[in-house]
Amino acid sequence: MTKAKKSEFRPNDYVVYPAHGVGQIMSIEEQEIAGIELELFVISFEKDKMTLRVPTHKATEIGMRSLSSPDVVDAAFKTLKGKAKVKRAMWSRRAQEYEQKINSGDLIAIAEVVRDLHRADDQREQSYSERQLYEAALERLTREVAAVAGGDEVAAAKQVGDVLSLRAA
Repeated sequence: MTKAKKSEFRPNDYVVYPAHGVGQIMSIEEQEIAGIELELFVISFEKDKMTLRVPTHKATEIGMRSLSSPDVVDAAFKTLKGKAKVKRAMWSRRAQEYEQKINSGDLIAIAEVVRDLHRADDQREQSYSERQLYEAALERLTREVAAVAGGDEVAAAKQVGDVLSLRAA
């Protein structure tokens, strides 16, 4: 089972870890933990200055995946262009749903959160918690779009911003 996972992710690959977003596999190392020899992916999240070690045999089980294909990125942009779907539920319930979508690691779900929480300049201001969720989702979306396109986060942020401003117009 370990051999199959080794071929799926290799050092220097960019991967998406559901709870943290886009990271890069720095190496695969062996470590003894609680008397058991484990093979671990060492994933670096440069922006967060964080290193994560994930057992190779658990990687796909916990939702770690390769970067989205350009087709999925296009579908995410299509989602951004759509009309915001804000449910009439209590904010605490909606916030929970948004948080789950962001932590799912699914690019389309993250794009839905960005779309639903985006405010044009002429709309009412966001609450602090709304802004926090919006910025978290926007950052995840931008990082993955940048990684798929080749690494320029500024260009990716502009691309996402352009799509959102077109929708507002």
